[in-house]
Amino acid sequence: MAQVKICGLKTPQDIAAAVEAGAQYTGFVFFPKSPRAVSVDQARDLAGHVPTGVMRVGLFVDPDDALLDQTLATVPLDMIQLHGKETPDRVAQVKTRFGLPVMKAMGIASSADLDQIWDYGLTADMLLVDAKPPRDAELPGGNGLAFDWRLLVGRRFLKPWLLAGGLNPDNVAQAIRLTGAPGVDVSSGVESAPGTKDPDLIRAFVRAAA
Repeated sequence: MAQVKICGLKTPQDIAAAVEAGAQYTGFVFFPKSPRAVSVDQARDLAGHVPTGVMRVGLFVDPDDALLDQTLATVPLDMIQLHGKETPDRVAQVKTRFGLPVMKAMGIASSADLDQIWDYGLTADMLLVDAKPPRDAELPGGNGLAFDWRLLVGRRFLKPWLLAGGLNPDNVAQAIRLTGAPGVDVSSGVESAPGTKDPDLIRAFVRAAA
């Protein structure tokens, strides 16, 4: 069974649905422009609903140290997800300063984008291979877009990785078969509206990823 991360959780009901379905990772978005964004206080309360053994991941976009300090002082995160234009050096800095594993998201649209998989694999603890957002997109992820998964066939990864981008209950099994992804990440693909998670879709997604 592929590991599953449900990202953009905003309510205790979201947490319960993800955990009961069997997700191994829960994701909280600290990016104000996202319809899935939560405040530090909201995230602290939500994290308290996540049982031991399920990872609590905080998604940040080009955060400075002050934002990470403020968030981590309040929210008991298990992993930091960097979803902006952070360099490999910045990934290493965050790991060293905050002492938490770091997941780095990368946008893929063509073969020209694949070299970064190796570069970030040298510093990040986990990789998230996502669809590159459109040039005019406000969100770096969660846009419901897929990329050509065939680009990843036979690709070597230095670190554990998750596949993201346009995944939903109907296509996740095919995506896993084609890419060999050991894990998958979903946000908009299990929503009834932007930022509103659907428990039935969450259950269906985790079942399909099995």
